[in-house]
Amino acid sequence: MRILDLLIIRTFITTFLLFVIGAPLLFLIGDIVENLDQYFGQGLTPYELLTAYMFMLPEFISWSFPIAALVAAVFTVHSMTQHREILAAKAGGISFHRLMVPLLSIGLVLTGVGLILNQAVPLAKRQSGQILRNESYSSLLRSDFVFKGSDERTITAQRLTIEPPLLNQILMEVPNPITGKLAEHIQARDAPYSEESGWMFRDGYLRIVKENELNLTFYFDSLRTNGFDENPSSLLEVPQDEDEMTTAEIDRMVANISRSGGDPSFLIVKKEQRTAIAVATLVIILFGGPLATGSGRSGTTYGIGVALGSTILYLLLFRIAGAAGKVGAIPPVFAAWLPNLIFLVCGLILLKRVRT
Repeated sequence: MRILDLLIIRTFITTFLLFVIGAPLLFLIGDIVENLDQYFGQGLTPYELLTAYMFMLPEFISWSFPIAALVAAVFTVHSMTQHREILAAKAGGISFHRLMVPLLSIGLVLTGVGLILNQAVPLAKRQSGQILRNESYSSLLRSDFVFKGSDERTITAQRLTIEPPLLNQILMEVPNPITGKLAEHIQARDAPYSEESGWMFRDGYLRIVKENELNLTFYFDSLRTNGFDENPSSLLEVPQDEDEMTTAEIDRMVANISRSGGDPSFLIVKKEQRTAIAVATLVIILFGGPLATGSGRSGTTYGIGVALGSTILYLLLFRIAGAAGKVGAIPPVFAAWLPNLIFLVCGLILLKRVRT
């Protein structure tokens, strides 16, 4: 039995690796054909383009995982069916469900790899995006910027340095947490930062805004304010596309949008789809294995057709459900996981109907 398991694993891994290596190259070629003129028009050099595409690879590999798993599962089981290896195994008392165990085990491992890879995708995507947008940011300096904190306070600064950590010429507006109207206005010459005490505003004015009452204004030599807990590195970060945001950054953005009364559905869908696409590797193996047994002794064309048709169906469901979730037509979490749920149910039905 161990020999049979190793045969199944070897066949699956061979096909899977071939597709995982080949599919990202197709994605790269597609992007090059579509956008090459635009990139060169921005003045990007071939070296910069090569570097940007290298940073794109984690995302392309992540996309190819479930598709490669489906192709590998279909071709592995179809090949065994075509050569009557499954029939021989059944004659020896080994059920089809038992033959699926090594495939599902590989699926679990690949799902874990996919989840880990998804953590690197936003960081790599961010680097790629900065190169392709011809952006250049200093890691030690930021000038003339506006930052919105987690409690909706707005900080405008003329300059931020990391060494030493210092804000210059600061304006801070703090809203009332209930009404959302301006509650405090702080203007300061500068604000050094320390790990122990946080930001210390120096040489400025604090204006307290009260509804239906006179505003109060105070001069201060130094002032520490609650709620402004961001460290210098977080202030240095520039606004990002949701594809370039980590899970923690998306969570913070969702919380900010929710507090301000907005709809964060598009971000929730994006976050959940990252996990769903990794778990899809396991789900699709469960779906593709039983599906491929229905071929009898059909040729390789059948396996190609099954894999291609199932891939198109999954991607179509992925796009449609995601779009519906982003506009609020269906709950965003459900929208992200709907394709996986459909393929999981179909896979369980097919697995139950297979003659063991």
